[in-house]
Amino acid sequence: MAAPAVISPEPPQTGNAKKGIFWMLVTMLMFVTMDAVAKVLMESYPVAQVVWARFAFHVLLLTLYLNRQLPAVLRTGRLRLQLLRSIFLLSTTILFFTGLQYNQLVTASAIMLVGPLVVTALSMPLLKEHVGRRRWAGVVIGFTGALVIIRPGTDMVELAALLPLGAAVTYALYQIATRVLTHTEQGMTTLYYTALLGAVVTSLAVPFFWTAPDLEGWLLMAGLGLLGGIGHFCMIRSLSLAPAATVVPFTYSNLIWATLFGFTLFGDLPDLWTVAGALIIAGSGLYIFHREQRREREIH
Repeated sequence: MAAPAVISPEPPQTGNAKKGIFWMLVTMLMFVTMDAVAKVLMESYPVAQVVWARFAFHVLLLTLYLNRQLPAVLRTGRLRLQLLRSIFLLSTTILFFTGLQYNQLVTASAIMLVGPLVVTALSMPLLKEHVGRRRWAGVVIGFTGALVIIRPGTDMVELAALLPLGAAVTYALYQIATRVLTHTEQGMTTLYYTALLGAVVTSLAVPFFWTAPDLEGWLLMAGLGLLGGIGHFCMIRSLSLAPAATVVPFTYSNLIWATLFGFTLFGDLPDLWTVAGALIIAGSGLYIFHREQRREREIH
């Protein structure tokens, strides 16, 4: 699953571009590894149980890490928005993990790349931001890339391909909520509520789907939470060392990891349609990001 947006807790340092890029590459590796582990687990366990493991072990490890700082971290002035944002991420995880059962890892990862395009499309009605014609053109081209991958009307299981697309939409709403919260909330507070709600909701549901794990299953489930936590830490580290404009383009390295894991673990290789669609989405996303950075410089 594409990495959640995490805002640096401190201004980026200067002269650390290479370190920032390194940590962003590790971030993408951690998140794609998490997705690959989830796909392996879902060969033996229900989706609901795998989603539970992703959030439950994440919040457990984060609680142990915060220790005595936890009461201060739990204080928030935007509880409703925190919970709504967490619902968006939980929905994203359910849709994406379910989609992984029926799609190749690289295919689902490529479709998820339309998330930033949805953020651009929704930023005008929800955030009252101006979106120019060139950025709208980038959004349209990016969605064309998604259609190239999904290929409506072909023999491909269309509903299965729509699951990661739905995840991309809920992930975009999650990102927009994150952007709003960064104006008033501490990063660690937002991060903890992300894991907490998912753990609570899935803990209520998982008894109805429970399959007793063996030792390997428990280790892989714990690994989901660990990989998610490490991924968040690495992204925070990356954005604290270098500006977003420097490291964000490297988030597209997730396609490399997804291809490698897909082939190594499942014997899957993307077809030409998936490669073409992924290149279209990535290209349009980078173009939109370039236009946003240029607009920021013009404003300031």
